[in-house]
Amino acid sequence: MIESLKKEVLLANRANFDQLALKIFRFQSENCQPYFEFLNHLSINIDSINSVDKIPFLPISFFKTQIVLGKNSLAETAFESSGTTGSNTSRHYVSDLAYYEEISLKIFENSYGSIENYHIIAMLPSYTERGNSSLVYMISNFIAKSKSAQSGFYKADIEGIIQLFNQLKSDKNNRKKILLWGVTFAVLELAESGYDFSDLKDRLIVLETGGMKGRKKELIREELYERLKSGFSLNEIHSEYGMTELLSQAYSFDGGLFHSPYSMKIVLREINDPFAFLSQNSVKKTGGINVIDLANIESCSFIETNDLGQYGEEENTFKVLGRFDNSDVRGCNLLQF
Repeated sequence: MIESLKKEVLLANRANFDQLALKIFRFQSENCQPYFEFLNHLSINIDSINSVDKIPFLPISFFKTQIVLGKNSLAETAFESSGTTGSNTSRHYVSDLAYYEEISLKIFENSYGSIENYHIIAMLPSYTERGNSSLVYMISNFIAKSKSAQSGFYKADIEGIIQLFNQLKSDKNNRKKILLWGVTFAVLELAESGYDFSDLKDRLIVLETGGMKGRKKELIREELYERLKSGFSLNEIHSEYGMTELLSQAYSFDGGLFHSPYSMKIVLREINDPFAFLSQNSVKKTGGINVIDLANIESCSFIETNDLGQYGEEENTFKVLGRFDNSDVRGCNLLQF
């Protein structure tokens, strides 16, 4: 059953998304004990769930207190959220790392083209300091698949990074693009180093993961992006929306408008009522972000996050506006908006 569901998710599309989501819901309602108990506590009749808009979402806090894993699944690893010092972090038990590698690469290449077209320069010091970051694992796979000697993780050593860019700039015959994937404070420091990136603007993509992680003052997105665009001589800044509890990612190509991949759907809930959902046409109304991640077959695909967002005007797009009060500072894309 699990292997057949994985194949279906890899072949999923918008036309069959809801049908597959219901199939996965029925599977997880029986096989994921924390989700089963949550549904039982709500007195949910599983047979009555006949549409996606009736599926209950598991609060993300369960990943802190429970092992959210199917009863017949064996974990290969547990990805852990960054959290704050002394806080109780989330743990996502993953039983098939090869599947995570496959689906995250497919999502990336659907958005950006072949991974072999890129040098991947990863500046993620706050993530690499931990050994169990899902983001680091994913990018490690991308680095290996890029087949570039320059791809790798780089410390926030501005002089060393500038030397690398000088090397890439001097290689006139290299057709690969340069994907600078970094935590915001490191990317911003590089942008404001005074280095002239203008000769690389046709090859350079800057993708920030969000948040200063306590290293610098938080900025609103508009100010941050203007400073990054100015420093890198670019017209757009990219971003990623992902978290420890998800195996899928959404990418933004500028302005913070994220595009849901084929395996993910965002459902916004009323701020004061977690069981009431906003209409997809409510593009100006803020709600709590619920995520359907079909890739989470062996954990839980239906997660109520602590993020606030809005639907974009384009179908399957959304914005992240911040977090509910008193939520932990954690995960990717924690900017002030």
